[in-house]
Amino acid sequence: MYAFALLGGAIVAEVIATTALKSSDGFTHLLPSALSVLGYCISFYLLSLVMRSIPTGVVYAIWSGVGIVLISLVAWLLQGQKLDLAAIAGMAMIVGGVIVIQLFSKTGSH
Repeated sequence: MYAFALLGGAIVAEVIATTALKSSDGFTHLLPSALSVLGYCISFYLLSLVMRSIPTGVVYAIWSGVGIVLISLVAWLLQGQKLDLAAIAGMAMIVGGVIVIQLFSKTGSH
């Protein structure tokens, strides 16, 4: 369970970093640029810890899938990104895939 808490932290750090990356305007603004670099460093460090106990493919599938959905939601809420029906359906399938991995896969942990 601890590994999944770390994975959640890695996802949150990556979402913050990616959101700040948009605000960095090509690394021309110092604070959002620094937040992006720090967020990605934290995210990758936490991922490295998670991979001690959960297989790489499962970690990456969950990290990237949940990250895509959360970043899209943040961009929709804070940056005015438009999400059409196809985007919403695709993200629903990603969430479904993560749920299938969590509920039915025996590769979730060693």
